[in-house]
This record gives sequence, structure tokens and C-alpha cells, in this order.
Amino acid sequence: MRVQPVDMHAYIAETIKAHPIVIFIKGSLSWPQCGFSAATVETLRQYNVPIHAVDVLSDPTLREAIKTFSDWPTIPQLYIGGGFVGGCDIVREMHTTGELGELISALHVDYTS
Repeated sequence: MRVQPVDMHAYIAETIKAHPIVIFIKGSLSWPQCGFSAATVETLRQYNVPIHAVDVLSDPTLREAIKTFSDWPTIPQLYIGGGFVGGCDIVREMHTTGELGELISALHVDYTS
């Protein structure tokens, strides 16, 4: 039985709410399956914070639902503090300007415990 898109949107919303940093990628953090996913993961790793990854390749319904959920046509998609940040190019640009670090710091999450 396939999960309906509305139910998938609820799953996506719950996942984003449950984790401070969520990335929807092709593959996993340890083995991204596309260059854009790999570049985004590499950028995020520089902050040494936990990242919850969701592999969109594991479910075609999820892969399409994340695009309609965010109204963003490409993957990867990064969410920080419940808000949509963007894809690979935006994440890299925000890293370069320091905005990404500020956004992560604004979470006020203690990752040492």
C-alpha cells in the first residue's frame, strides 16, 4: 500500500518539527547519491552538528511530496529550525556569507550533551 501525498506531507512536517536540522537528500549522509547532495552534506559537516537525513530515493512518493511540500523543484532540501532554507547552491552561498552559521547558532541547541 502506497502512502498518499497528503499523508506524506504530514510525515514531512512531523520530521521537520522533530529535528533541528533536516536534509532531504538522494542517498545518506555517509553515501550521498548525487553531487548536489554530497556538496550540501560536506558543507553542513563543517558545523559539526547532528543532521537528520531523509533519503528520498527510498520512496518515490516521498521524492515527489517533498517538492510539493516546499514548492521547490530540486533535491537536496535543507530545513533548519522548522524552516525551509533551500538547496545546494543556496546552502553553499549562505555558508560563504556566514548566514548558515548564524542560522545554526540561532537554534540554541546544546550538541555536547
